[in-house]
Amino acid sequence: MNNFVKRTLSGIGFAAIMIAALLTNQYVFGVVMLLSLILMMREFLRMTCGKEYRYSQVLSILAGITLFALTYMHLAFGMSGRIVVLAVVPVFILMVNSLYVKDKSRFDKFANLYTAIVYVAVPWSFLNFAVFCNGHAFNGVLLLCFFAIVWASDVGAYIFGITLGQKYGKKLFPSISPKKSWIGFWGGLFTSVGVAAALYYAGVFDLPLVHCLVLSVLIDVAGVYGDLIESQWKRHYAIKDSGDLIPGHGGLLDRFDSALTAIPVGVIYLMVVNVL
Repeated sequence: MNNFVKRTLSGIGFAAIMIAALLTNQYVFGVVMLLSLILMMREFLRMTCGKEYRYSQVLSILAGITLFALTYMHLAFGMSGRIVVLAVVPVFILMVNSLYVKDKSRFDKFANLYTAIVYVAVPWSFLNFAVFCNGHAFNGVLLLCFFAIVWASDVGAYIFGITLGQKYGKKLFPSISPKKSWIGFWGGLFTSVGVAAALYYAGVFDLPLVHCLVLSVLIDVAGVYGDLIESQWKRHYAIKDSGDLIPGHGGLLDRFDSALTAIPVGVIYLMVVNVL
């Protein structure tokens, strides 16, 4: 019960910060999301590289910061899209730096410095496309709906999985996450679709109903894969959580693992159907 209370309170606090970042203004959004990016990349690099290549880890995080910041400035302030290509400069510096690393006994770990950029920074930069979609005017409601679907999926999967999934049916991906079940998956999908429909009828999800429902399914499925992807990383490195920033929940990467795949899928879908 104490752990449940701790998870509940910290979860509410986490959600409150995210909602404030999305509904206040573009500057609060930028600061909160950039800080989140830094912490997630740090957690991933600490998990995969440990204390090795610390200077190179800083360069990797700097590359992620640059990509997010340049995308933000392009969409928020209308700066030329050409500036986004400058994000490759820190990556190039990181590549050159690899030549000067003296201890190459575990040089295979160096690949994780690039993975951190692709796995965390690139998808996280997609958040900017969701909040600056109408003439560079900031509006975080669409992204909030995306997160609401992701959170609904997590909650639904947890409730259905813990009550029914552990007793009945098959496991979803036992080799990577033994506790996840197909019942939990379908429960999460049901909850996601329900929340998307509720947001539409409440006038919050300002898209045609068909898009809201399709997005709920795509975001749910992509989010499940995102969760499994991070679980695979943690299983490989034999750790339970990516960090301990959020009591009862683990690290920030543990909270955003689903969003790292779900949000880009949602943004890409809306681009394909010419809504963004």
